[in-house]
Amino acid sequence: MESFFKTDFIFPGQTSKYIGKVRDVYTINDEILVVIASDRISAFDIVMPKTIPKKGQVLNQISVEMLNSTKDIIDNWLISSPDPNVSVGHKLNPIKIEMVIRGYLSGHAERLYKLGNRSICGVNLQNGLVSNQKLNEPIITPSTKADNGHDEDISKSDIIKQNILSIDQYEEIEKITYKLFERGTQIAKDRGLILVDTKYEFGYDKNDKLYLIDEIHTPDSSRYFYSDEYEEAFHNGLQPKQLSKEFFRQWLINQNFQGKVNQTLPEITQEIIANVSFRYIELYNIITGNPFKPRESTDILEEIESNITEYFSI
Repeated sequence: MESFFKTDFIFPGQTSKYIGKVRDVYTINDEILVVIASDRISAFDIVMPKTIPKKGQVLNQISVEMLNSTKDIIDNWLISSPDPNVSVGHKLNPIKIEMVIRGYLSGHAERLYKLGNRSICGVNLQNGLVSNQKLNEPIITPSTKADNGHDEDISKSDIIKQNILSIDQYEEIEKITYKLFERGTQIAKDRGLILVDTKYEFGYDKNDKLYLIDEIHTPDSSRYFYSDEYEEAFHNGLQPKQLSKEFFRQWLINQNFQGKVNQTLPEITQEIIANVSFRYIELYNIITGNPFKPRESTDILEEIESNITEYFSI
């Protein structure tokens, strides 16, 4: 078994299970989360029918390292990682907003800009920008965190107007978002990469203390360019070489699929699967500075279940 699509475990003290686009989340005693990163891949908020080998392990291990490298900025939900695909952490009250921060005009923002939008989530952009251009300063373009369906762009003013957050809460999160992006940018720079854009999620504990939750600085939550090739590609009007899930999104777009009504999902070939898997592993090697070590088990699910059970029995 080189990859797995889903899990179906029952752990002692388990009170609920939630299946996300990529992760299976088990709640233990209503206070601890066991988050298992599967090899599912999603695009345009749609889970693809085929898995990407090693993807879940890459995501989990990068996120664990990045969460540990930002604990001086803000406490996070993580307690331990008892398995390469698993993180165990505190159950918190999640804020239903993703803080998307962008240093370059790329991805979703670029697509909106090309459609003529000059205000994204209440942030005004100047005329004359071109694809993948570095912005004068990073901008935050929040989105709603949908339980089902598509996330939606939202402005700071609407977040406050809809009482999702108070102005003081938002500005605290905004300040931390800039600090996290600055740290992520420096880590990427040290590895020969450019952190183009990313997103952060937050939650409160029962005492209203703020925590960083979910994954950070992974290929699913972030976009990276190779710094040594960016300038030449940009000035020649070419797409900079990048390490992120955007490669897969662009392949789907080229096949006339963006998750819209009446569009047919193209056949995801083994070549595409192998290419995406390679890019995830490549990013792990670069961003961590360590060679990726794939798990050796012949039964991934059995090993995951065993490692989690052993962790809680100690």
